[in-house]
Amino acid sequence: GRGGGERERGEREGEGGRERGRERERGERERQREKGREREGRERGREREGEREGQREKGRERERERGERGAERERERERQRERGERERGERERQRERGGGREKGRERGRERER
Repeated sequence: GRGGGERERGEREGEGGRERGRERERGERERQREKGREREGRERGREREGEREGQREKGRERERERGERGAERERERERQRERGERERGERERQRERGGGREKGRERGRERER
């Protein structure tokens, strides 16, 4: 974010400033990468723990989810149906609009004649 401002200040100071700015940016990038790595490691650890716990709960969860999943699937189907209808409506509208445009052009040509 502040990288741009720093670089400009560096350029005003001359080459040394610019170099300093570049170094700082490199440091920032490295830090970000490390943060990412740490996060990934943590998440992986969590997943492993989750799996251990998950096996215990899996039987219970599956039974619970069977009911929920049915409801979820229904909801999804509804959503997709609505989306499909909406898209179909828009397509038709665009087709009509396109037709109107063409008709307009034709009328223009006829007027020219």
